[in-house]
Amino acid sequence: MATTVAPVVERIDNGQFAQAHALIDSTLMQPGIPESQRTALEFERERMRRILIDFSLDEEAARQRVRRSIPDLRDAEFDDWTRSGLLESLRIDGKRRYFNRSVSNLFLLSADAASRRTPPVAPPQDGPHTRTHPHHRQVRQLAIASGQASAAPRRVRVTQTLTVEAGAVPAGELVRAWVPYPRNLPGQQQDIRLLDSEPSKALVASESAQQRTVYLEQPAVAGTPTRFSIQYELTVLGRYHQIDPSRVLALGERPDLAPYLVERSPHIVYTDALRRFSREAVGDERNPYRIAQKLFAAVDRIPWAGAREYATLSNISDYALHAGHADCGQQTLLLMALLRLNGIPARWQSGMVYSDGDYDNLHDWGQLYLAPYGWVPMDVTTGRLDDTDPGIEWFYLGGLDAYRIAFNDDYASDLFPAKHHFRSDTVDSQRGEVEWQGGNLYFDQWDYSFEARVVSPTRD
Repeated sequence: MATTVAPVVERIDNGQFAQAHALIDSTLMQPGIPESQRTALEFERERMRRILIDFSLDEEAARQRVRRSIPDLRDAEFDDWTRSGLLESLRIDGKRRYFNRSVSNLFLLSADAASRRTPPVAPPQDGPHTRTHPHHRQVRQLAIASGQASAAPRRVRVTQTLTVEAGAVPAGELVRAWVPYPRNLPGQQQDIRLLDSEPSKALVASESAQQRTVYLEQPAVAGTPTRFSIQYELTVLGRYHQIDPSRVLALGERPDLAPYLVERSPHIVYTDALRRFSREAVGDERNPYRIAQKLFAAVDRIPWAGAREYATLSNISDYALHAGHADCGQQTLLLMALLRLNGIPARWQSGMVYSDGDYDNLHDWGQLYLAPYGWVPMDVTTGRLDDTDPGIEWFYLGGLDAYRIAFNDDYASDLFPAKHHFRSDTVDSQRGEVEWQGGNLYFDQWDYSFEARVVSPTRD
C-alpha cells in the first residue's frame, strides 16, 4: 500500500492538491487495486477536503483578522509572522491559506503581538490544575502515607451529549452515534455505572475496547436536531508514584512490553529529526527515569496552541517537532516517540478533564513504564509545575490529578460496532462520531457537550 499511497501523501503534505487528486483518480482507474488501498486513497481525498476546512482563510482575510486586533499592523511584520510560523499557513496549489485558528494562536505564541492587542483580551482559561494546587499535595501526601499509588477518590456524575444539526441527515434516515464512555481502570477510575441514555436503547462497548463508547441510533426528524445523550457515574482517583531514580532498573527481556517500544507508523516514526532532538535533550544520560525527565522537559517547552484536526496530519509527532507549537495529543505522541526511541515503553491515554467549577476540556496524556514501578502516568502538556518542591514540580511525571476521565487507552483503535464510513477523528475519540448511510458527519455538522459534577466528597 505504501508504494501506492505514499506519493499521494507526499503531494498533499507539499500542498500539491491538484496533483494529488489527479494521481488518486488515475490510480483508482487501474484494475485490481486492493480494497485497502482504494480506501486509503479515498481517505486522502477526504483529508484534502478537511485541510481546506481547517485552512479557511486566504491571505487578505487573515491580514484583516489580525488588523482588527492590531490596527497599526505593518505588512512586513505580518509577513515575518507568516515566515516564522507564528501565523500558521500552507501554500496549497500556489495560494497561501491560513489556519482558521492562526490569529488566535498568534496571541498565544507571540508576546509582542499579545501586547499590542486593542482592546486587551484575557488569555484563554487554563484548567485549575495546570498550576500548583492543593489537590496535588493532597494526592501526593495521601499516596505516600498509605503506601498506595491511588488516593483522594471522588464519585463523579457525568452527562455527555452529541447533537446533530437539523437537516444534516434527511428526515427518516437512521443516524448512528458513538458517544465516548470511560474504561474501567482499577486504581484510576472504577465502579462505572450507566444511569440513563437518550434514546434508551444503548450498546456499551466491552471493557476490552481501547477506545470505549456507547452506541446509539435514531431516525432524523425534519427541522429538528438529532440529540443523543448518556449519563453515568464513576469513581475517579488521583495517582502518585514516589519515584527514586536510583531504584529504576533497565528493562531486560520483556516481550510483553515490545508493542510499546516500537515505531507505529504514521504517527510514531524514528525520523532523523527525532533522533537529533533526542540526542540534544538526553545527552549522555543513561538512567531511564532521568532520560524521561529530560525528554519530558524538552517537550514541555514546546508552547501550546490550538490544533489542526488530527486526521489532517500525516505524522503527528513530526508535526509537533516542527510546527513551533503543539496541543496535548501532539505533545503526547511526540513524547511517546522519544521515550520509545530511548528504550522506555510508552502508551496513550485520553479523555476529558473537568473541575469543581465550570471548566472542562478535551485532554490527552499517557503512561510510561519504569521498572520496578510498572506503568506510571505522564502529562507533558500540564507539564512541570512551578513549585520548589521537586515532588510537586514533577507531579505529572508519575502522577495524575483526580479531575480527568479516560475514554481511551490507545489511539487509532477500532470502535464498536464498526463504523461504515471514515471517522471524523481517526486518532482520538473524545467528542464522538456520527454517520448515516450517506456518509460520515464531520465536526462542522454536529456539536457535543460534557458536564461533570462531584457527587460525594473526597474520602481522606
